[in-house]
Amino acid sequence: MIQSEIAIKYIELLKSSLLNELYVENEARILHTFISRLNGGVVNFNDYFNIVQSQPALLTSLRDAKLAGNTITLLQKMADGTSRAAHELRNLIELSHTMIGRKRLDNLQQCMETVLTENVPGDFIETGIWRGGACIFMRGILVAHGVTDRTIWAADSFEGVPPPTWPEDEGFNISRDVLPVLAVPLEDVQQLFQRYGLLDDKVQFLKGWFKDSLPVAPIEQLAILRLDGDLYESTMTALLPLYDKVAHGGFVIVDDYGSCPPCKRAIDDFRMERGITDTLHVIDQQSVYWRKR
Repeated sequence: MIQSEIAIKYIELLKSSLLNELYVENEARILHTFISRLNGGVVNFNDYFNIVQSQPALLTSLRDAKLAGNTITLLQKMADGTSRAAHELRNLIELSHTMIGRKRLDNLQQCMETVLTENVPGDFIETGIWRGGACIFMRGILVAHGVTDRTIWAADSFEGVPPPTWPEDEGFNISRDVLPVLAVPLEDVQQLFQRYGLLDDKVQFLKGWFKDSLPVAPIEQLAILRLDGDLYESTMTALLPLYDKVAHGGFVIVDDYGSCPPCKRAIDDFRMERGITDTLHVIDQQSVYWRKR
């Protein structure tokens, strides 16, 4: 596949926009404000106007987090001089349109362009889309390369991660009661697609818990299956109806393999039960993928 210079630049700009790399200084200003207020500090004009000079360590941490798809944990100083992680602020400071980081976006681009170059048949799906950033990116890649005969399937409950009900998920509760930031309404996601100019009939939304929506989804074949369900249940109920639809030469990408133990267990169990020996490649500390051979 021959890539034009315009397509390359568009894809890179789309990537930077989804990660909020273009306005990282403003994100640093917001984070600095939270940190200061959390610990009783005062924010002055110079902190805002010269954030690059006044908070270089914060900017470095932000850029590193956007590269690896990590979350910056804010520390709150306690009366006894110790500090504790203020995890609840995650619900206020997730500002980017995707959490997956540049390394995982690079991997997604590489996988997509490989299947397009090699004419591996099928559509593309992400199961667990949050604000829709990765799906927006996939649609943008297809537009950049003039591909008109493939669909992006965006599957999500749009109500957050389900409460743990399977024994394999016991003690791992990241439902909307704990992390409401993960519950993004369908209308908000569609509006974000619209803001990027990428909402059209080549994007199909599958709303509902995976156990209900995916077995009946009108998907014939997949070139890429990207799993981002966090739980054992959400991972397994996506694999069971969709894995056999992944074409030979297609890719399975697992977002939470290194960060969510139940997800890792589901992948390991599924691969063992199905006798899958395709090499598991590491993308970053959290994510892996394999190519179906």
